[in-house]
Amino acid sequence: MRFKDRVGVITGSARGLGKTIAQALASEGASVVISDVDGNAARETAKNIRSKFKISTVSFKTDVREIEDIQHMINTTLQELGKIDILVNNAGICNRTGVEDITGTDWDNMININLRGAFFCCQAVTPIMKTQKSGTILNIASLAGQVGGVAVGAHYSASKAGIICLTKSFAKALAPFGIRVNAIAPCPIHTAMIEEWPDDVKEMFRKQIPLGRFAETEDVAEPALFLLSDGARFITGETLNVNGGILMD
Repeated sequence: MRFKDRVGVITGSARGLGKTIAQALASEGASVVISDVDGNAARETAKNIRSKFKISTVSFKTDVREIEDIQHMINTTLQELGKIDILVNNAGICNRTGVEDITGTDWDNMININLRGAFFCCQAVTPIMKTQKSGTILNIASLAGQVGGVAVGAHYSASKAGIICLTKSFAKALAPFGIRVNAIAPCPIHTAMIEEWPDDVKEMFRKQIPLGRFAETEDVAEPALFLLSDGARFITGETLNVNGGILMD
């Protein structure tokens, strides 16, 4: 029960990786906030987690492009659960638009959700965690942000590269207050997102992974919990590769 009596906010957590991280935190005692642009799915996920793990849950319909939505989520969580110990910035979108076909609208939407949203979520919890003199933030980056897009658009890669630098910026700013900020950079995860890829693209990418398969959400959630736990108490500003060996550094 590494997270007993802690409160964790996870964006984009109605399904996929965010849901798995929320479930894993709840299984170890954390009260969790399920936040997603799909409010109905968020409520259902929160209900299921509350029933299974007998912990407090709160759900929000949150569009991370809207600062007012973020502020409402954070303020209401503080009112209802009393504190925020953990923030996981998982909300994001991905597509395979080619570099010549990305429009201004495509670019702005990708950056606003994947990078701008993460920044303003970090900003919103900063005064709370500074007052507590404790807290952990985890940002979900991507292999694409380290090597450029292979099966994804350049705007996605740019947004995830931004997440890696954003992580370092917040880690430096918040370390004096006992707050740690890290990131995870997974390879493609076996979720609905990559199920939309053509079979030849999936097979091409899979062959590049030394461990021979795409990540499952549990493969990423368990390292995520380590970085959020006291076991990583002297780690901050780090981007942890969880990619089956496709990038080794």
